[in-house]
Amino acid sequence: MANNGGRRLLDHQRRSGRRALWVVALGLFLGGFLTRLLERFLPESVGKEFLISSAAASVGPVSLDFVAVAVTLGPVSFALNVLTLVGIAIVAFVARSIL
Repeated sequence: MANNGGRRLLDHQRRSGRRALWVVALGLFLGGFLTRLLERFLPESVGKEFLISSAAASVGPVSLDFVAVAVTLGPVSFALNVLTLVGIAIVAFVARSIL
């Protein structure tokens, strides 16, 4: 009789990794949406500046040239702020309570 414990562990790790990737991706979108929403509707204040100020990083463009196909990606940039982290936390909380 074979031991399937190792296989189940690998399947669980794959599902957990995919779930974490989805949580981060959806959280980034939710955080971006919250940022745009508050930029539009909150009055000018120190709180608004705190919530919408972000740190940005960018990479690119990156070119891959194979003999038959050439691909250029970029530039890719990320902007993180407090609302982005709040978005990720909300999606993680909802995903954990549903699943």
